[in-house]
Amino acid sequence: MSIWELLLAFVVVLLMLVALLANVLVLMCFLYSADIRKQVPGLFILNLTFCNLLMAVSSMPLTLAGIIYKSQPGGDQVCHVVGFLETFLTTNSMLSMAALSIDRWIAVVFPLSYHSKMRYRDAALILSYTWLHSASFPIVAASLSWLGFHHLYASCTLYNKRPEDRTQFVIFTGVFHALSFLLSLVVLCFTYLKVLKVARFHCKRIDVITMQTLVLLVDIHPSVRERCLEEQRRRRQRATKKISTFIGTFILCFAPYVITRLVELSSVVHINSHWGIISKCLAYSKAVSDPFVYSLLRHQYKKTWKDILNKLLKRSSINSSAQRLHTSVSSLFLASKNH
Repeated sequence: MSIWELLLAFVVVLLMLVALLANVLVLMCFLYSADIRKQVPGLFILNLTFCNLLMAVSSMPLTLAGIIYKSQPGGDQVCHVVGFLETFLTTNSMLSMAALSIDRWIAVVFPLSYHSKMRYRDAALILSYTWLHSASFPIVAASLSWLGFHHLYASCTLYNKRPEDRTQFVIFTGVFHALSFLLSLVVLCFTYLKVLKVARFHCKRIDVITMQTLVLLVDIHPSVRERCLEEQRRRRQRATKKISTFIGTFILCFAPYVITRLVELSSVVHINSHWGIISKCLAYSKAVSDPFVYSLLRHQYKKTWKDILNKLLKRSSINSSAQRLHTSVSSLFLASKNH
């Protein structure tokens, strides 16, 4: 193996381990906290978490084996199953992010009617659509034998080995990425830009009230005034940073891989195998970033996993104290018996 291949193998191992740890932690928070389970967005996050976990235990290990051995790991049946899962899970995770953006748009733009517009039944219907949408493309690909080991990406994915099917495969790939990546990106941009517009409007109203208050309080200390103005600047930047993170991570992780898949369809452009694996690793990195972007960095999840950690540490401390007490009692009993 070359130094590049060793480095790429290390990156895949790191992504796999972090994705497993982070998504398991999100799942533990969901199971532990009744408040999180009551929230409608929790269903979308749970679906996204399961997609990321399955990606980490199915596609990533075979990609690692493909990088190491430079050939198809396992038999054709295993590769077909993993290729089916990879196509399904990637599409499902994209649509889950779009569903989360729709939920946030309704909550911010229509706050008074949110609970009537987005109920558990509505979320279940949206999830049902994402599953049907996500399953349709790999089913078609499997029926046409367009799943297999692709050396450019060292992974089991969409792949056409028959030259006579080239035109049909090009059309299928274009439609697939248009109705998965492009559709999700359009929904993300539309919903989050609407959310940003509302957030900026509310920030302006709060800023006007704050400035009027500062003008009336003529005896206010300069340090207090400065803190109020600093809080204004932070408030204006907070929504922009969050929305830029949602859209930016989606584009950064998926766009290189999707563009590479589309450029690959042209026989004119030659794509380096190292770049193919790097673009695949970027797509895998979304399974690492999602738990932090959508869950673990939020206050409710941070509080939940801290409670879980404190509970585990407290139980460990109680067990160790009980063990020490048992040892002490046993020692006293033996000493009195010997005496």
